[in-house]
Amino acid sequence: MANNYKRILAAIDGAEDTFPVLDRAIELAKQNDAHLDILNVLEVNQFNYNYGSSVTSDSVIKLTDDTKTILETLKKQAIDAGVNDVKIHMRFGSPKKIIGKEFPDDHNNDLIVLGATGLSAVEKLMVGSVTTYVTGAAKRDVLIVK
Repeated sequence: MANNYKRILAAIDGAEDTFPVLDRAIELAKQNDAHLDILNVLEVNQFNYNYGSSVTSDSVIKLTDDTKTILETLKKQAIDAGVNDVKIHMRFGSPKKIIGKEFPDDHNNDLIVLGATGLSAVEKLMVGSVTTYVTGAAKRDVLIVK
């Protein structure tokens, strides 16, 4: 690959495309001896969809704990595959804005790796609204993994 990426962001959401996204990000991190950030954004609205009107601090804590466990597993996978510098991150907010602008700006990522579609059927019909936004808004290279 012509580019020499040094800080790669793998944006994962727990959907079925998480593993291909992570695999590709690991491959690129190894090729470039790069730092790898693994990010999951918990969308604030998802609490309303997943838990209805009964959102409690316990349900938010459980979702946060479950997400952290998954991220730790993905970090171990990256390290076991030979990536020397891996950090995991969890953010609350709009996945579009966080993946497309805020996180890469804060962490100086020069490549964003993400899947073609998100978790919901509606997003899949819209050809991945987060992915579409990120490819248009990002100031760095974006790799879409199908």
